[in-house]
Amino acid sequence: MSSDLTSAASRTPDTATGLQRSLKRFDITALAVAAVISFDTVGQIATGGGEAVTWTAAIALFFLIPYALLFAETGAAFPQEGGPYVWVKLAFGRPAAALTTLFYWVTNPIWLGGSLVFLAAETWDGFVFPLGSGTVADYAFKLLFVWAAILTAVVSLRRGKWITTAGALVKVLALALFSLTAVLYGLEHGFQGLTDARFTPTTAGFLALVPILLFAYVGFEAPNAAGEEMHDPQRDVPTALGRSATVAACCYLLPVLALLAVVPAQEVTGIGGFMEGARLVFGIYGSASGPLLTLTAVVFVFALLTQGSAWMIVSDRMQAMASADGAFFTRYLGAFHPRLGTPVRTNLLSGAVATVFMLAAMQLADGDAGAVFAVVLTVAVTTLLLSYLVVVPALVVLRLRRPHVVRPYRVPFGNAGFLLCAALVYVWIAIGSWSALFPGVLEGLLGIDYVFQDVWGVSRASFEAFTLGTVALLLAVGAVGLLAARRQPIEPPDAAIPKAGP
Repeated sequence: MSSDLTSAASRTPDTATGLQRSLKRFDITALAVAAVISFDTVGQIATGGGEAVTWTAAIALFFLIPYALLFAETGAAFPQEGGPYVWVKLAFGRPAAALTTLFYWVTNPIWLGGSLVFLAAETWDGFVFPLGSGTVADYAFKLLFVWAAILTAVVSLRRGKWITTAGALVKVLALALFSLTAVLYGLEHGFQGLTDARFTPTTAGFLALVPILLFAYVGFEAPNAAGEEMHDPQRDVPTALGRSATVAACCYLLPVLALLAVVPAQEVTGIGGFMEGARLVFGIYGSASGPLLTLTAVVFVFALLTQGSAWMIVSDRMQAMASADGAFFTRYLGAFHPRLGTPVRTNLLSGAVATVFMLAAMQLADGDAGAVFAVVLTVAVTTLLLSYLVVVPALVVLRLRRPHVVRPYRVPFGNAGFLLCAALVYVWIAIGSWSALFPGVLEGLLGIDYVFQDVWGVSRASFEAFTLGTVALLLAVGAVGLLAARRQPIEPPDAAIPKAGP
């Protein structure tokens, strides 16, 4: 296989083996939308009731906007392949970049093999064709789902981008159709969900919702992992981020409000929220409701698939660049296929991790899809948010220490504006990370009553041991991977980092 692959460590901007500049402004926007708008979080957000709408809007205003500004500037100024890996390395060195990238990357195969695949199977079983729980059909569907997402990341980006673009389009259309239908249903039957909804924000509601809302909104920097596969990243990245952030804010706020308008908050579930709401409101279409609901379910599953694909496309490139740079076990994993231009070995590693996790979850959950969905989503939220605790300070360091770098787009008000945006984003991420890792602690400090939700049949101590154990394991894997990589043959220190751009 080695004869078919070329190590990314040997690439230079003039000999970028296998890489093709195939992403234009529309493609970058669609890739960000496909990755960031998470069907699996709509129902989970709505479980927060009326104040979920309030906090969704507030976090869009005070987190999403400064977040988009920061990454629009940095993504245009530092468009090298690998994106956040390169940024953290330039700011803090290879060890910090290696651990940060590991947390960022591992979120996605675990999320694909847990939340996404279980939600897809639950939807297919309930609305398209019965699979059963733990049956051969159930296993086959989940394996097919995982590897279809991986294969989409394996094919050349020139072709694979159209799959994720189709996913982004049908996702936006499905959410728009649901929101419009919910309004029509409410006009006909009354907005029953609004009767008991409480939109007044509370601190308790904020602490419960902030991790999942941040998880829903982050990821607009992801396309920069393919920075050297963009036609003109310095011009296109800022515009694409602005467009995709606007679309994402609407695609969370409007469906959550629509869902809560027709379904009482106490009846909304994380895993079934969107489709159960669709089952209710599509009743206004009479005899056409059945086929329309089935079609929506198929679209829903396809959107979940492309969502996983989009994250595999970008996060696998980040991890491959780390490997090629001598920061994760072996440079063998950093190879890009000379014809496809994709990190095939890292793609296959992601598929293997997702498959193992899916099979283990099937056994541990004993068929309880809701339990798997909830626990995996919590782990994914934790690992992804923790990576931003390093990425965001790296952006600040690059802004202050590399003022000579050409920045086609700049955050308004110079360094002061940049630092204010970074401080806002960091505070949000810190609160979200802490709330995900230690639920109930901040509530206790603030004198707020908190009851641990025993949704997985485990105690609070067991839950914290699981999440903290996951973090500790990743730190250990990252440290071992870095040490193992250092034993590889020595190559030029920055050979794996494309030199295009500044």
